[in-house]
Amino acid sequence: MVHLPSVGLAVAVASGLLQTVTAAPQASTDSTSTASTTSFLGGLFDFLDVANLTVTHHNGKLYGCKCSPGQLCWPQQWKWNQLNTTVGGNLKLHIPPAASCYNTFTGPLGTVNTYDAAACADVHANWEDEMWTVEKPGAALWTYFTNETCRPTLNPTDSCTLGYYGVYVISATTRNHIKAGIDFARRNNIRLVIRNTGHDFIGRSTGAGSLIINTHSFQDVNWISSYAGPGSYSGPAVTIAAGVQGRSILEQGHAQVPPKVIVTGECPTVGVAGGFIQGGGHGPWTTLKGLSADNVLAFEAITASGHFVTANEAQNSDLFWALKGGGPSAFAVILSVTMKTFDDVSSAGATFYVNNTHIGFDNDAYWNATSIFHKWSNHFVDNGLYVYYELFPFTLRAQPFVAIGKTVAELNAIVAPMLAELTANGISYEWNPKSFPTFFDLYVDLFEAEAAGGSALTGGWLFDHNDVATNNDGIIEAFKTVFSPRPDIFSFIVGHLFNPGYGAPVSNSATHPSWRNATDFVITVLPVPLGASKAVKADYQNVLTNTIDQALRDASGSGATYVNEADPYQPNWQSHFWGSEYPRLKQIRKKWDPLGVFYSIATPGTEDWEVIQDTRLCKKL
Repeated sequence: MVHLPSVGLAVAVASGLLQTVTAAPQASTDSTSTASTTSFLGGLFDFLDVANLTVTHHNGKLYGCKCSPGQLCWPQQWKWNQLNTTVGGNLKLHIPPAASCYNTFTGPLGTVNTYDAAACADVHANWEDEMWTVEKPGAALWTYFTNETCRPTLNPTDSCTLGYYGVYVISATTRNHIKAGIDFARRNNIRLVIRNTGHDFIGRSTGAGSLIINTHSFQDVNWISSYAGPGSYSGPAVTIAAGVQGRSILEQGHAQVPPKVIVTGECPTVGVAGGFIQGGGHGPWTTLKGLSADNVLAFEAITASGHFVTANEAQNSDLFWALKGGGPSAFAVILSVTMKTFDDVSSAGATFYVNNTHIGFDNDAYWNATSIFHKWSNHFVDNGLYVYYELFPFTLRAQPFVAIGKTVAELNAIVAPMLAELTANGISYEWNPKSFPTFFDLYVDLFEAEAAGGSALTGGWLFDHNDVATNNDGIIEAFKTVFSPRPDIFSFIVGHLFNPGYGAPVSNSATHPSWRNATDFVITVLPVPLGASKAVKADYQNVLTNTIDQALRDASGSGATYVNEADPYQPNWQSHFWGSEYPRLKQIRKKWDPLGVFYSIATPGTEDWEVIQDTRLCKKL
């Protein structure tokens, strides 16, 4: 194996690709706050220590690849030991959580005995528990992109291998641990994965041959009565460290006087300051206050060159904008985010069901009910509502309808036209409204935890106001295709009715412009059989991309989908994820990570990168 000469770096430097950035100095403490900043000459001079890619020929093409275990370029053990010392003993060989159910685990560095009856019982009892999985240093909540090579078993003689999980994981407890991991990956040509909670549908929190940096231990929260940073905003705010999850920040906000909220996701395990905000971030408050990224005031982050930086309207403003929805693990590792907060208010919520207890197994009645429900979705979001719903065969389940700041009477009045139309069409239903003293009380009562451990492909698409107003019938026909893309395959839908443009009509983030006229973002979920061969997986991916999601795209003029909950292999992902914002994001990526220290699939500047030979992350040369 030969090494790629550093000609690209020399040419880029000669071309004048030097930038001035504002960096936070390395403090003697490990606080994520920064008292002052200093300027330094950045750009490619900051990457003179980068290791070269290794040249590989594959299918007649030339690639430069990250180093993989077993190659001569893989760091010798003394280097890993040195890294472990630097991170305070927090570097561990990554072993999948279900390995305790097997006699042995065989990884790329050898075989170890792993069977532990008590630990295995714990695995079986908690495999679908999201919080249990989040607490594992490198585990994925949904396992398709791990290659499913070490799931729970009752037969300990079965085979347990690493699959597409990372090789080592740093459970970082200080910001210098994160820096050490970034520096090590950069200097040794190692694939780097940043994991906050592992709440990830499309494989960005795992990667074969990688070093994982886990940021979940960062749990500091600082409530600010009056923000004094750059910009025109001077209201209440909160600074949230990288590992804080949605349910936790809402609980802490509820304890404030008066109670406070932020725009976070509907799922309690989502880490606010990680990939969530870097993808834009949507949730129950989005219709009223915009996307989560629209409410960011500042970031503290670590760059691919290992510098601590502050990013806000005045400092590193390009990075500030890009981190607000420009894609996860693309520009920097977020240490903390400062966001606007809002007073919590009394709210109304409801559950709504149409299922076989109401319509039997009448397929026409089911799709008629679904069509009526969806026809009124513009009306719902135009009246400030958020709705989370699911579509399964003969089941339309909306839990919940969310009416923040409204009474039950006001919610009933908004929904009344839909209920009346259902009744007029002879369709029975169940409608259960309820009042709550705060949104937080509604959140605890009506939102449900998701289940971890499943194996599925995920797609999705955004339907905007015009789509619903002019082509609702076409949308329903697309939903039918999702349910039955062909006779031997079934998939289902999770929908989210919201419009960031209702409360935040002008974007200040890197998110797709089409979100300002949104109505329904639907996720398509295609379960994949456990033990599926490569050929079967390729077939299912083809069905998702070219049948299921193509039907949604054909029914829509929005041209958009959500960065974190969509098919990363779809055509034209650049325009679908970011629209007209993409060219600027790609240029910013070239400034802050010109040599690809960070990588996650289908993010700005990764067009030339791909995984070859199943496990090797490589760049086309």
